[in-house]
Amino acid sequence: MDPVEAHLARVLAVIRPLAPARLGLEAAEGAVLAADAVAVAPLPPFDNSSMDGYAVHAADLAAAAEDAPVTLPVADQVPAGDTRAVTVTPGTCVRIMTGALLPAGADAVVPVEMTDGGTGQARFSQPVAKGSSIRRAGDDVAVGTVLLVEGTRLGPAQIALLAAGGHGEVLARPAPRVAVIGTGNELSEPGTPLVPGRIWESNTYMLAAAVRQAGGVATRHRAGDDPQAVLALIEDLAARADLLITSGGVSMGGEHDVVKAALSGAGIADMAFHKVAMQPGMPQGFGVAGPYRTPVLTLPGNPVSAFVSFFLFGRPALDALQGLAPRPVRCRPAELTAPVNSPAGRRSYLRGVLAPDGATVTPLAGQGSHQLGALAWANALIVVPEEVTAMAAGEAADVISLP
Repeated sequence: MDPVEAHLARVLAVIRPLAPARLGLEAAEGAVLAADAVAVAPLPPFDNSSMDGYAVHAADLAAAAEDAPVTLPVADQVPAGDTRAVTVTPGTCVRIMTGALLPAGADAVVPVEMTDGGTGQARFSQPVAKGSSIRRAGDDVAVGTVLLVEGTRLGPAQIALLAAGGHGEVLARPAPRVAVIGTGNELSEPGTPLVPGRIWESNTYMLAAAVRQAGGVATRHRAGDDPQAVLALIEDLAARADLLITSGGVSMGGEHDVVKAALSGAGIADMAFHKVAMQPGMPQGFGVAGPYRTPVLTLPGNPVSAFVSFFLFGRPALDALQGLAPRPVRCRPAELTAPVNSPAGRRSYLRGVLAPDGATVTPLAGQGSHQLGALAWANALIVVPEEVTAMAAGEAADVISLP
């Protein structure tokens, strides 16, 4: 059997990053910058008020006190968005709203709650420091500053910064389009009546959600156990997806290994199937299909096997498609609260619950590759090395936190 690392290396050796494209900000969520984004203007672009209040000359309020307030006439009002050239002359004030352009001559803003809130004139009972409640142009970002570096994945905060910096579009590698294919005549759509011998299909829902969580755009597809139908579906999807992920039909020597039957020796595909020294998820396949040599990951059909396989091989493939170094699988030690067993020669990924403080991990009951119940409760995978067949309670085990 191949080591886990060997199969991952096989996948990453074939994946090529997607070509960068100019993307509008609404289409850029989940994309990865292909070049640094630089501020084309200062942020904020002009001096403005950080409070609702009054723009003043600080010197006019130097003597203000509770028992000797200073009253100034309100010469004008500047709401946010007002582009007029307003000036504050000494001995007057201008009512101003948060974010509004600071009037010429003003060197401080007094928050309205520190005044009587007057409209014709305003009373001030304490002095104010120069620069108080003023946001200066470029305080946040100076012109020419690198806003975001190449390789940054664009989430809500990053898109907000690009928009605030005046970028209507960016050069980025788009979120990979991933077609998830579930196979098997036994599968029924959730919500439909179930008959004996059928199960509700869950893998494509799970894998599509995992793709989205990893930064891709997922579509779900279903096929039965007809190799020709599976091959036709893969051929169609390979022309309009960046990655195909199949689930089921790759077991070792099974009579209905429809994915292996469809892709082995197929004219459109260059595939290889392997045993990987892991549990769950031993049967794996990888290759390319279609005229664009679209990568194809073929995962086992048992849901826990498919989940672990995607975590180990699918997430790195999505990273590579966006030109990123694959996210490392980080292990941390935690004390087992119960004993665990593992087959010789295979690396086990057991489902567990990592304590909030990270000190202990509790193996869950129900470690079968078909048992979704334990998987849904798990927040971590307990890693048992290939050469280890048993670990006792109290031993330190390597643990991977699940996203």
